[in-house]
Amino acid sequence: MIGKLKGIVDSYGEDFVILDVNGVGYVVHCSARTLQRLPKPGEATDLAIETHVREDMIRLYGFRVDAEREWFRLLQTVQGVGTRVALGVLSVLEPAQLATAIATGDKGAVARAPGVGPRLAARLVAELKDKAPAFAPIDPALIALTGAVEDRTAPQPVADAISALVNLGYAQIQASAAIAAALKGLGEEAGRVEAKTLIRLGLRELAR
Repeated sequence: MIGKLKGIVDSYGEDFVILDVNGVGYVVHCSARTLQRLPKPGEATDLAIETHVREDMIRLYGFRVDAEREWFRLLQTVQGVGTRVALGVLSVLEPAQLATAIATGDKGAVARAPGVGPRLAARLVAELKDKAPAFAPIDPALIALTGAVEDRTAPQPVADAISALVNLGYAQIQASAAIAAALKGLGEEAGRVEAKTLIRLGLRELAR
């Protein structure tokens, strides 16, 4: 099994790069985002490799960072997601962005990927949400809050404040992040705060 390749970029195809390693040209399939960040032909690079072996072929998939490869594997644990769809998702979202979208239930962001409709996006979020926080560079309090809103277990003033900010034109994730920050700032008072106060504090956070 091949886990990493280091060599010279020979040429590019629509969804692959040919990497010359000591005179042997390896065809490595990559996401569009990865291909865009590789150097021009004749220059050196290295890629983390995921090797898929089937009866009729061996195919290599390349990634600039290990986190991208890890998400490539995780995505394919969901029914209906193969290598093409997984690369499509990673072409639209960087690993940290994907982790944040799944951890916060942002199905719309996931659905932007080619081959991913609303139903598959919802399945991805539902099945991977417990694994995503480990990869997401965001406040765990925000993840917990967005989960509570999604499950309709958030306190009513909190849900009302987020809804009010969304109605003002802010994205769900922006509204949730603002209210999460406001709640953190309130400390012990957070459990007794009214929706109108949260809305005011949330708007203050959004204005920063």
